[in-house]
Order: sequence, then structure tokens, then C-alpha cells
Amino acid sequence: MASKKPPQEQVIAGFQDLRVQQRNIANKVAEVEMDMKEHELVIETLKEVDESRKCFRLVGGVLVERTVKDVLPALVNNKEQMEKMVDSMKGSLVTKGEEINKYRETHNLKIKGEDSKEPEKKEKDASKAGGVLVAKDS
Repeated sequence: MASKKPPQEQVIAGFQDLRVQQRNIANKVAEVEMDMKEHELVIETLKEVDESRKCFRLVGGVLVERTVKDVLPALVNNKEQMEKMVDSMKGSLVTKGEEINKYRETHNLKIKGEDSKEPEKKEKDASKAGGVLVAKDS
């Protein structure tokens, strides 16, 4: 009375789908972090400028004229919202990693080149290479 296992192709496709989802989350985190860095740069620049000075801001694809006094608080608020979003997405990334590991254990998946003796060998190779990553033919 063994339970019916899904075909190997379906298991691999499921694993690859989880990895794609994980990569998409990681890419989105990187994208939002880049936007945060841009916000930080603009905020730092505007802090040193007179509050009554004109500045322009892109809102929904439209360039609007405002003063630094109006724009600076909005930028700070946007940056804070992005920080919260990044924290949330990083949590999702960890959860997705755990889901992938559980999936691998459930379906007894091994990644090519991964072996129990492999980490020891990689450590030895890394010390020989002087900390430089070297691609090896499999």
C-alpha cells in the first residue's frame, strides 16, 4: 500500500518552480533596495537645500513642481515604507528557502555536485585558491 508518487519530471518541475519564485523575490528585494538608496541620496541632498526652493517630483508619470518643504517629508515616508516592504520580502525569502528545503527532503532531491564530502573539499580548494572562486567542470 505504497502511496502513489508523482512522476520525476513533475517533482523536478515543482522544485524548479519554487526556485524561480525564490529568485523573483530576491530580485524584487534588490530592486526595492536600489530605490531606497536613490531615495537616501535625494533626501541627503535636499536636507542641505533651502526649504522654499523649487524642486520637481515624478508622481504617477507626471512631473510636478513642488517645494523642498513639501517633497522631503514624502520622500522620507516613501523610504520608510520601502524599508518595511524589504523586511517583509526578506521574511518571504526565508520562508521560501525553508519550503524549498522541505520539498527537497520530501522528494529526496539531490543537487548535482552536492555531496556530504563536498563541503570539506570546497573548503580545501578555497584555501588553495586564496579566496578566489573557481568554476570546476562537473
